[in-house]
Amino acid sequence: MNTQTVRCPYCGEWLEVFIDPSVRRQEYIEDCQVCCRPITLTVTLDGDDVTIAHVAARTEED
Repeated sequence: MNTQTVRCPYCGEWLEVFIDPSVRRQEYIEDCQVCCRPITLTVTLDGDDVTIAHVAARTEED
């Protein structure tokens, strides 16, 4: 498992999330470790070496 740092769209705190490198595009919900609100994470992997290209964090309303 790889990790990536993202900012909570609710409270603005930086969080470390785990990324499964075996799935090229994934979307899942993870609760903020600070404010406990649900964050929708969208992860897109890039290249043959499965590097993390983009991680987006958004609220349920977005």
